[in-house]
Amino acid sequence: METTIGLQTKGFAAQQAGGRLAPFTFVRRTPGANDVVIDIKYCGICHSDIHQVKDEWGGAAFPMVPGHEMAGVVASVGSEVTKFKVGDHVGVGCFVDSCGTCDSCTRGLEQFCLVHTTFSYNSTENDGSPTYGGYSDKIVVKADYVLRIPDSLPLDAAAPLLCAGITLYSPLKHWGAGPGKKIAIVGLGGLGHMGVKLAHALGADVTVLSQSLKKQADGERLGAHHFYATSDATTFEKLAGTFDLIINTVSAALDWNAYLALLRVDGTMVNVGVPEDASPLDGFSLVNGRRSLAGSMIGGIAETQEMLDFCGEHGIVSDIELIPIQKINDAYERMLKGDVRYRFVIDSASLQAS
Repeated sequence: METTIGLQTKGFAAQQAGGRLAPFTFVRRTPGANDVVIDIKYCGICHSDIHQVKDEWGGAAFPMVPGHEMAGVVASVGSEVTKFKVGDHVGVGCFVDSCGTCDSCTRGLEQFCLVHTTFSYNSTENDGSPTYGGYSDKIVVKADYVLRIPDSLPLDAAAPLLCAGITLYSPLKHWGAGPGKKIAIVGLGGLGHMGVKLAHALGADVTVLSQSLKKQADGERLGAHHFYATSDATTFEKLAGTFDLIINTVSAALDWNAYLALLRVDGTMVNVGVPEDASPLDGFSLVNGRRSLAGSMIGGIAETQEMLDFCGEHGIVSDIELIPIQKINDAYERMLKGDVRYRFVIDSASLQAS
């Protein structure tokens, strides 16, 4: 893999906040001794990609190549790489580097690096150069930040596991989802449908809380034992004090106080969706029942690999709609309308037509 120049790369990028994505050619860094070069075969589309392209969270840098749910095949490895070989099925998630020495990193929580987490896109490398994501045909990544995808999983449907999967697996594991635990998943979308599958496989009693009952059949097919419409005011009366754990996957503003009332004593509500506006919180929603309100963001490298292995053992992948990258802007519009079940995935081979 010895080379003296960077790698010419095809991708799609937004040139300014809210702009349409279009073909973009750029240069990946020169691969080093500890790097893995990956031919990206598929990349999932996360709702956070839309937030970033629209600069709804602030701090966006352009041109921006989104994408942090990458599944592909190892094209080459550096001279010091021993964990991977050419042809391996691998993935890259939301981050590609961290300091490796701070308290968070040594605890396997690289996503919370206290020095600098280098995210897969809209971030900077240690040398200050911008990172570009998975809406592209190849990527260069340090071997320590590459994940092995079990051969039993199809790469296209496994791609969303690199964000949607770990985003739900991490809080489910951290807060002890399993037999005897009652778990509620708020929202049945790209994140929520993974939460249902994973919580079911972990042995928990799973309830979906969705705005209406129109996805009830899907929820039950995915593994939910119960399904309730939150638009029905009686739902909150029926389910008061029911759950050990609620995971809220919705990015829109919700009445957190109403959902906290659904927790048992010592129950926890975890937010993995981030609304644009602040949500009001009544202190009595917490002190009544010693309830907790928490947040969670993806997972570290070791936990993400654990999740992938768990999914390999249980045959868990995302429900996807495969699209050519030329339909990316249409896909964004459909996502905003909730018109996908449940994750768009880009077929990276379509880049060759751009």
